[in-house]
Amino acid sequence: MGSKLEESINLEKVLEYVERRRHDDGGYCFVSQLADTNINDTYYAVKIYTLLGIEVPKKEKTIEFLYNSAQMQTATVGVAMAIEALAILGAKDLAREKLELLFKKYNPVKGKFAVGLGGSEEFGTATPLEATYWAFRAMESVGYRPSPEMKERMIEFIMQYKIRDGFGVERPTTTMTYQALYSLNFLGQRIDTGHFELCEVCGDRGGFTEVPNSLPPYIEPTFYALRGLQMLGKRATCIKRHIKFIKALQNPNGGFRRSYELGISNFQNTYRALASLDVLVRWL
Repeated sequence: MGSKLEESINLEKVLEYVERRRHDDGGYCFVSQLADTNINDTYYAVKIYTLLGIEVPKKEKTIEFLYNSAQMQTATVGVAMAIEALAILGAKDLAREKLELLFKKYNPVKGKFAVGLGGSEEFGTATPLEATYWAFRAMESVGYRPSPEMKERMIEFIMQYKIRDGFGVERPTTTMTYQALYSLNFLGQRIDTGHFELCEVCGDRGGFTEVPNSLPPYIEPTFYALRGLQMLGKRATCIKRHIKFIKALQNPNGGFRRSYELGISNFQNTYRALASLDVLVRWL
């Protein structure tokens, strides 16, 4: 990553935050005092190191941890994360082996869309669009291409969640709109939306919200909105405001929280903050 990012935040503290939470089994847990290593934190540790251009420490142990952790009782999102992380770490053969497990949980041709299986990376139970998004990320990471029948079923499935100019279950949200656009793009379908622009906060706070005309902004919709704009060939309007917002989220321990108000650091918000800054500083 460029020097502009290093000027924005304390990267040394970020690396210290992540490294202190690596355990002997090769996995990571965002609460340093706990040995409760898990796929989610380990996935984001791999993503953070990769984004920063740094090799994952003791990579073979992390590969072993991810492979052994993805089991039948693991939720769809967790299996998909393990597959993508294995692929990033260069263990694509092991990642492809786990595709068979993924398709036992997520098989659109058989009408199985991983609904109600829990395991959301956000809050409790994964939404249909979230499970689909992660399943497609896993497929893309190992070069798997769905059959024409699967594509047809999936496009039909995703489009039923289109609400006005976005996607959602009860109302369009930034997170689900990006997840739907990513999935459709993977399937060869490109559509435009103005949802992300409607959620941009250009006041003192900066950042993006989940739904239009609401506050406060959070790091997760900011991350997804910036990815969505990037996918659509667009740019944010208030770039410096968003950089200021994200910089303010770094905690003394080096990790990032999700908002001005909520203070705990975790791995997924730390990755989202870094990845968002990486996009924004390139737009300056």
